[in-house]
Amino acid sequence: MATCLIEVKNLYHIYGSRLIFKDVSLCLEAGSAVLIAGENGAGKSTLLKCVAGLIRPAGGTVVSHVSEHELAYMGHATFIYNRLTALQNLQFWNRMYDLKQSEKNLLELLGRVGLSSFAWEWAGGFSRGMAQRLALARILLLKPRVILLDEPSTGLDTGSCSLLFQEIAAARNGGAGILWVSHDLTRDLQRTDKVLRLADNRVDFWGSSASFKEQSGHVD
Repeated sequence: MATCLIEVKNLYHIYGSRLIFKDVSLCLEAGSAVLIAGENGAGKSTLLKCVAGLIRPAGGTVVSHVSEHELAYMGHATFIYNRLTALQNLQFWNRMYDLKQSEKNLLELLGRVGLSSFAWEWAGGFSRGMAQRLALARILLLKPRVILLDEPSTGLDTGSCSLLFQEIAAARNGGAGILWVSHDLTRDLQRTDKVLRLADNRVDFWGSSASFKEQSGHVD
């Protein structure tokens, strides 16, 4: 039986007087990818932030079976420092988490995300795609067991998307659990094992990607 890395039980959240969602439960298993689906405003990003610990839910529980340093979140904000070079950004995270990676290893990591020739350039001058690549390098540096992705391909060109999906697949094959908010189900369903869909402030589907495709009519 697969190890459950994150357990969400009866989660609900209220913003002001508005119910965002209620009765959300799921298990993120090692080596699996769960896609969070739903219309705009359904609460997908809020749910992901609750799991990440960035928002305290109104009720219910999120139980993590990994350490704080083994969980990585990649959202719309890249969390990179514009006044540092690409290499200096990685050096900062390397020191912050006491990872003790050498400069050579950090440069190799930048090469892995296609930024080796930009290692000494200021991150503030990067395009959206380059900034996302650097954010991905930060996540890969941590070698997390849980990766939380909030529409990570937004604004990326084809090459950056291919790189992102390649690294997501590699992390999953290495045993990481992926919880993924996507706006492109036709493209991303094939990369996931299960789907949780939010509608009308609650879960209206939780099951395999194959069952979701059959029920919703999505095709590869």
